Amino acid sequence: MGKRSRKRSGGTIPAPAPAGAPRRPAAARRDERPRAPWHPFPLVELCVLGGLVMLVWGVIRRDDDLGRALLVGGMALASLGGLDTALREHFGGFASHAVLLAALPAVLLAGVLFFAGAPWLVIPPAAAVLFGGTFVAARHTFRRRS
Repeated sequence: MGKRSRKRSGGTIPAPAPAGAPRRPAAARRDERPRAPWHPFPLVELCVLGGLVMLVWGVIRRDDDLGRALLVGGMALASLGGLDTALREHFGGFASHAVLLAALPAVLLAGVLFFAGAPWLVIPPAAAVLFGGTFVAARHTFRRRS
């Protein structure tokens, strides 16, 4: 879709800035996603691609230990690519990803408690409390930055 097909708020087109007025840099515009520090190199896309390849290879070899390791590694690698984008957009004030960012430590805590042998009745409330606290903090951070 081109820029002409987007709806504009208020129905008016803003007047162009005078020739001598300072222009905002492209990275500071609200309608552009924040760029990664490695911008010209497609690192996030390569991580996701590598994760998908590992997932497919893991599904093909799912009956042995290598296949299971490839499945876990593929999920982790592809998730890191998405997490990187979510972190940059959230802390750059572009889009709120508070739920995703709050779920990550909650899931990690639940996994640690599970493998540590914690009782089942402790794991969900502990994860919920951490999720709630992290969500409030992430939402506050986004509002401050946007």
